[in-house]
Order: sequence, then structure tokens, then C-alpha cells
Amino acid sequence: MTDKTPIVVMKGITIEFPGVKALDGVDLTLYPGEVHALMGENGAGKSTMIKALTGVYKINSGSITVEGKPQSFNGTLDAQNAGIATVYQEVNLCTNLSVGENVMLGHEKRGPFGIDWKKTHEAAKTYLAQMGLENIDPHTPLSSISIAMQQLVAIARAMVINAKVLILDEPTSSLDANEVQDLFKIMRKVRDSGVAILFVSHFLDQIYEITDRLTILRNGKFIKEVMTKDTPRDELIGMMIGKSAAELSQIGAKKSRREIKSGEKPLAEVKGLGKKGTINPVDLDIYKGEVVGFAGLLGSGRTELGRLLFGADKPDSGTYEFNGKQVNISDPYTALKNKIAYSTENRRDEGIIGDLTVRQNILIALQATRGMFNPIPKKEADAIVDKYMEELNVRPRDPDRPIKNLSGGNQQKVLIGRWLATHPELLILDEPTRGIDIGAKAEIQQVVLDLAAKGMGVVFISSELEEVVRLSDDIEVLKDRHKIAEIENDDTVSQATIVETIANTNVNGKEA
Repeated sequence: MTDKTPIVVMKGITIEFPGVKALDGVDLTLYPGEVHALMGENGAGKSTMIKALTGVYKINSGSITVEGKPQSFNGTLDAQNAGIATVYQEVNLCTNLSVGENVMLGHEKRGPFGIDWKKTHEAAKTYLAQMGLENIDPHTPLSSISIAMQQLVAIARAMVINAKVLILDEPTSSLDANEVQDLFKIMRKVRDSGVAILFVSHFLDQIYEITDRLTILRNGKFIKEVMTKDTPRDELIGMMIGKSAAELSQIGAKKSRREIKSGEKPLAEVKGLGKKGTINPVDLDIYKGEVVGFAGLLGSGRTELGRLLFGADKPDSGTYEFNGKQVNISDPYTALKNKIAYSTENRRDEGIIGDLTVRQNILIALQATRGMFNPIPKKEADAIVDKYMEELNVRPRDPDRPIKNLSGGNQQKVLIGRWLATHPELLILDEPTRGIDIGAKAEIQQVVLDLAAKGMGVVFISSELEEVVRLSDDIEVLKDRHKIAEIENDDTVSQATIVETIANTNVNGKEA
């Protein structure tokens, strides 16, 4: 496919863990001056493949060569010495140090009396300039710059080792559109210097904008290597999930709006619910069997309103009726007692408990409602865990596996299972499909529709307007921490409708 000599050739890579083969004979070839995307569902083996290349995992069989030399990495230092640099999704920098100290960490310039900080910061400035960051003072505290800039600092640090390969694992997940373009500018600069970039992202638009070549994995196996420009999106999706995009057309179709019957009472009815400095007072009705979407830009108040409905934040104004009764939802325990559940947008820090098993993560909320001195009987616990692992298609089907070892999509399914185990009547889902692959996303979207069809009230919060429009009966549009509109989601409503509403409506609900 190319006459270039590859920098990295990984051939027949197999990695096994107790009871599971994470990689089964996978191939990956990286060429100089290319951006190469590693594609696949969560659980396809992308992270494992990266860890094999970076020396985190030892391979059980297969071979790795870098610039034609066979390699056997016994740790990350071996990989770094071979010219493999990595910037992970969660930027691993020291916020208590300066930008320059982070760039040169472990490679400080030394003088006769130890570290020569002047020369160290001068060297950092040179590396920053190579990234187009000549305007950043290396003495600046890292904590004072944005996450986006920290990503670029992390790339500059990676280049200190004279990297031949730069691995970027979900680098755009927390960046806005302008910041993504800044990152892509740097990536092109690094690529054009002859470095091979291995890029992992769930954003297909970004994949098609920045990459040259794709390697597709599925269920730990190599599927195909293709050139990005020659591969239609539906064909790529089909290779990733093992079925054509057309087979997902049913979930892709817009939900038929649930009509509210005359005289029907809301499941939840709030009037003037708000919290000073967090979100301005909101009126909102949610009916049984209804999906209510919260749409708005970052900082609009979507999450803040969801947290108020669950009592994660305590409101300081308004009234709240649930099932026709006045309630005071001032904390999550009270919410759970009233059969209201909330799955957080911050899966890693506020959702999963990484060192606990899948079983423990599913049962923990239900156990909290019963109290620590009233443990769930083992037979009941087994039945609950089996039920939700099967219904939500959690993979692998091992309830005793630490949840931190599951893919993001499967962690999200476990979190939903946790709240379903409490038998809620209102389920609030905040960004349930963020950062997961298209297959898991489709499964979770179908779960939302199924729950509503069974009579549950669902609040669906997402930054992806397309899925809000597709799944919701009614859409609450938020802007600058105000509710500015409520849209009945009929056939005339599209993403453009919401965008126009946000652009043309001020916080008083009037045309801007």
C-alpha cells in the first residue's frame, strides 16, 4: 500500500489475561509522516494494543520491531528508549510544577551543582516553540493554563525523548472545536517532521479530518487496514461493529413522540426550581413513559438542572412534586427513597468505583437504600447482577472482574445497571454515551427507549444534539443557566431547530 519503510511493525500480537484473550493475533504497521487511527468498539482491544506498544503489558506471542530492530519491552522505559511516546486521555502532568519543569521532567539540564534551571527552562522553551507554543512562558505554573494547552505541553514533553512514534489516546475528548483545531495544527506539524502518530478517538468527523490510515479491531482481532480517504463511513462502521450501519437504522430513526393524555398528571413537576449561582429557576414537567431531553451548549446548565432534580445539589428555590406529592429532594439518599436515580456525566470520578468489582458496583446504590446492617441476600444479589449484565449486554460477562478493567462503554452499562437495580420511576442520564463507541452507544440509546416504553420517566442530557432530537419526546433548551425554551419534538424538529433557538433566544425567552 506504500513504498515507505515502516517505523513500527507489530505482528500477530496476542495478550491473554485469566479467562480472556484480550488480543488475538493482531497486526499494526505505523509509517513515518502519517497519522494512523486505531479503530474499534470499546473492548475491541485498542487500549491493550497501545499498552503492548508502550511496554505496559508483556505480549504472550507475536513480535514488535521498531525501525527494523526486534524489541522486547519489559516496561515503559524500554519503549521510551526506543522512541515511543504517549499522551493519554487524562493528561498526566504535575500541576504543582511550571510548564517548563513538566516539559523537561526526567530530562532536566544539569550543571556542576545539580539541575541548571535556567538551561532547563531554555530547553523547554525550544521544545514549546517546535510545537508552535513560543508564546508560553516556561516559568508559568501549569495549573494556570487550560486543559487544551496542557495537552500541547504533554506533546512537547513527549518530543523531548526524540520520539519516532507519538501515541495520542483520546486527546480531544475534553476540548472544544477551536481547541481541537489547535491540536490538529500541532499534530500536522509533528507528522510533517517524519513522526508516526497513532491516534485514538471516538469522533468520526475528526478521524476523517486528520488521519491518513486506519486499522480496525473487533473483539480483540485484526479486521483490516485501510486508507482513510478510500473508506466510506458506513463501511468503517460496519467493520467496527460487525454489522452494516443500515442494520442500526431502527435505532437511527427518530422516536415517535409520546402524546400526553388529557388530564394526565406529571410524574415529576417542578416550579421555580433553582440554585443561586448554579441555575436560574426552572419550571419543568416529566411524565411517565416520556424521554425529556436537556439540550444546550457547555455551561448552559444542563448538568446543573439534572443534579438539582436528584438532590446532588440542594436547591434554594422552587417546589418539587413527585407522583402527586410534595417532596423535598435535598440529597441523593432522599431521591433514591423516592425512586429517582441519576447517572453522572463524570463516569470516572463520580460514577464507577474502580477497585470494586462489577457486582459490587451494580449493587452499591441498592444496598445504600437498605442500610449497611441489612445486606442483600446472596441469592437475590446474584439474580440482580445477572439480570442487568444480561439485559445491558455487559462484556465480558464476569461480575467479579474489577470494573476499572472494563471498557468505557461497558463501565457505562454497569452504571446504568446500578441505578436500574433501585427500580427508579425517574432516571436521569447525564452524557450516558460520551466517549464510547458507536456499538455501545446504539445499545444504550435502545435501553433509553425501552425504559420509556415500559413507563419509566427518563431525563436524557447530552451535548450531541442529534441524539437528543432522535430520542426525546420533549426538549428543554438551556442557555447561560436559564431554560429558554421547551420544544415539542415532532417531525419538524431537527438539530438546526435547537441551534437556532439557542442563537436567537435570550435568557428571558424572547428573540435575541
